[in-house]
Amino acid sequence: MKTKVLAALAATMAVGATCAFAANPFVDVPSDSWAYKSVVELADAGIIQGVDGQYFQGNRNITRYEAAEMVAKAMAHMDKASVEQRALINKLADEYADELNNLGVRVSALENRVGNVRITGDARIRYVQQSEGDKFKATDKNIDKFGKHFFKGVDRVNSETKNDDSWSYRVRVRANAQVNDRTKVVYGISTNNLSFADNSTASDSKDNNIFTDLAYVDYNFGGNNWDLMAGRYTYVLGGDRAYGYFYGDTFDGAQLKYQNDKFVATAGYGKFKEGHIGGADYHFSTYDDKDYTISTDGAKTAYGELEGFFGGGRVAGSSIGVYYNNIKPQDDNLNDFDVWGTYASVNFGKWNALVNYEKYKLDKQANIDLDDADVWIGKLTYGKANFATPKSWDAWVEYINADPMLAKDGWYSNTWLGSTNSWRNDSLLSNVKSWGVGVDYTFAKNAQFQVMQSFASSAKQGDADPGEETRAQFVFVF
Repeated sequence: MKTKVLAALAATMAVGATCAFAANPFVDVPSDSWAYKSVVELADAGIIQGVDGQYFQGNRNITRYEAAEMVAKAMAHMDKASVEQRALINKLADEYADELNNLGVRVSALENRVGNVRITGDARIRYVQQSEGDKFKATDKNIDKFGKHFFKGVDRVNSETKNDDSWSYRVRVRANAQVNDRTKVVYGISTNNLSFADNSTASDSKDNNIFTDLAYVDYNFGGNNWDLMAGRYTYVLGGDRAYGYFYGDTFDGAQLKYQNDKFVATAGYGKFKEGHIGGADYHFSTYDDKDYTISTDGAKTAYGELEGFFGGGRVAGSSIGVYYNNIKPQDDNLNDFDVWGTYASVNFGKWNALVNYEKYKLDKQANIDLDDADVWIGKLTYGKANFATPKSWDAWVEYINADPMLAKDGWYSNTWLGSTNSWRNDSLLSNVKSWGVGVDYTFAKNAQFQVMQSFASSAKQGDADPGEETRAQFVFVF
């Protein structure tokens, strides 16, 4: 991009100018130049610095990063821009989105202007094929090891509906409204995962219902270091950097966060609305023909997280974190239980290494003594597939080692595992040791293809075969 072209935009982008008669900082821009006034105003506003602090070099080709720096500084003066100027800065920010992200500038800051409402969303077309594997076998070896009372079956009712059809789709739409310079309101709706083989209509199929998955108010204060959020939001245990083994995909609550470039501290309280921990009844049948029903509908939680950043700050750096949850199921037969974890996410060049550990301290549930469950996850990623950058891609490999929740008297259960941000399904998330690989590729702007495959999966306890999962999906954002 030539600087003379940028200078032609100067009259439009000089939104931070304070004085038309400021001193000219560039020796190579004469006072009779057609671009003199705009260049001086941009320099006075701090949007451009020139070369070596003395030369504008109007005929020099500039890099995309230099252009992005100028756009970032123009973004900082959006409050002084006209409607036309804001439209141009928006367009430039979209063009240089990757460079702005690498500079630590959130492009979303462009939209933080009073009275503005943005409509965003995504659509996903997904193929999933998972072999069923074997059920927990009632062999003499297992009976000797676990006793005759271990569970022979667990059925989740009123949980996320599972469909045997391989192809499905989901659409989500979000409205983001800027109320004032500190407050925004977000409202989102989503479909369930709908099968292409389902011929039913919305009026007679629960699966086709459109529901509210986001509805919250977000308020920044204290120099934007403090953030208060209340309403319905997506809660991920361990924040955005951890694996997301336990989370609330539809969660009603309130959250207070303090953040700077070094660390983020978060505390909150709320109620799970969807997923296994938020809206499921568990029906248990045992090999001695006893049946049990336990409800986790509307489980409540208090949580806290502490994340620290190094080697590049909060936006681009590495991080370590610890987190804790206290879960209180609504069923009177269930006691509170605790989930706590820690993670480390380290960037080195184009590589990222993630290690995540979680412990589920279950104590006694429904008058059954349960062992604690441990989860270990490791993931190594190369590259980064960015929706804004066509032909960008990444590849990853992961390993998961997750305990079942075993009773001390021989009962066997995979219950009380919440929703997950993982691509894996139930049998590959609990009582399992499993590897996985995947590739993400941005084949066009805002359009990405993702493929995942598990392999070498085996049960940690018993003879059950968890099977393997193949997943491929197209994701479009707008």
